[in-house]
Amino acid sequence: MASDKILTITEANFGDTVLKSTKPVLVDFWAEWCGPCRMLAPLLDELAGEYEGKAAIGKVNVDQEQGLAVQFGITGIPALLVFKNGQVVGQLVGMRPKGALKQALDSAITA
Repeated sequence: MASDKILTITEANFGDTVLKSTKPVLVDFWAEWCGPCRMLAPLLDELAGEYEGKAAIGKVNVDQEQGLAVQFGITGIPALLVFKNGQVVGQLVGMRPKGALKQALDSAITA
């Protein structure tokens, strides 16, 4: 279902995939049962293609990776965190339009 450009992020690979990334990473905290999460998925697939080489897009299934959800204080999904140099530099909660996601990524890339 998800693009092959979307990273599957787990507690095991979070450090290498997100914290040590040389590019900004947009991390989507989601769950299978979440309607807005499913609506957001095609936008993330598009962004993964558009930002290839400039930023990465990853997904954390909060049902499977509860430790990461707790670590980052995720209380509602979809929740999107933008990481740059191992730090959270942006946060969006809920279904957001593609333009808002692009703005968050562009801000991290140019910062």
